[in-house]
Amino acid sequence: MPINFYIQPPLKYRLEGKKKIKEWVKAIITAEGKYVGNINYIFCTDEELYQMNVAYLSHQTYTDIITFDNSDDPRFIEGDIFISIDRVSENAAKFGVSVLQELHRVMAHGILHLLGYKDKTPEQQALMRHKEEECLLRFEKM
Repeated sequence: MPINFYIQPPLKYRLEGKKKIKEWVKAIITAEGKYVGNINYIFCTDEELYQMNVAYLSHQTYTDIITFDNSDDPRFIEGDIFISIDRVSENAAKFGVSVLQELHRVMAHGILHLLGYKDKTPEQQALMRHKEEECLLRFEKM
């Protein structure tokens, strides 16, 4: 099944290294004993993601990512992952990392949510950060 990348107008963005990212995402999923289904990364603006956050999650806050799980079979990881490039860029500056590194962290974060990892409690957040770091290291080694 495919891993797709979409740029939501009016955003003007070009994702570099799509082939490597696809292999990386597959590696994250298979390392967890799951199979790759249809995964869509949709890159959008802050305002678009804010409107989705309000409409679908009743959260009136800006966020960097919203993940929708579309899996019918728990063995297959499928979903739509919406990412605000505006928010990723802002967070990269805030955390003192490159935009690309922050983008990869957020992309992994979405996959980890689809794999069942949560981030509501401090314990869940700590595990999520640990898994994100593992994913980033995996990307560097590819």
